[in-house]
Amino acid sequence: MGERCSRPGDRGSATVWGLGAVAVLCVVFGAVLALGQAVVVRHRAASGSDLAALAAADHWADGTTGACARAERVATAQGVRLLLCAVEGEIADVTAASGRGPFTAEVRARAGPAGPVPEPAGPVPEPVPGRGA
Repeated sequence: MGERCSRPGDRGSATVWGLGAVAVLCVVFGAVLALGQAVVVRHRAASGSDLAALAAADHWADGTTGACARAERVATAQGVRLLLCAVEGEIADVTAASGRGPFTAEVRARAGPAGPVPEPAGPVPEPVPGRGA
């Protein structure tokens, strides 16, 4: 009566299941970290591209060379690489990249003066009562 009721084939199976669960959790944690890194790289490229485009548009009067040199300095200060810079009139078009290897993001940004607001073509419809202002 003092004997244990266990099957010899089940000895140590909890250890195997525990190791499997830990391995799955490590893979999920690694995927979450990789996704977080990709998001950070994308945001860094976007902010660097936006600031470089604004800098180039602000110095459009210096010509394409001067404006793009300013954009390059701003991009470098933001930790991104300037891939493309074009200035046409007062509008700057910039592409910047951030990250290395599989975590590389390229973002395009344009900057320049706001254009005039276009007038609507034809008569303006009147609002329908009860459906907003």
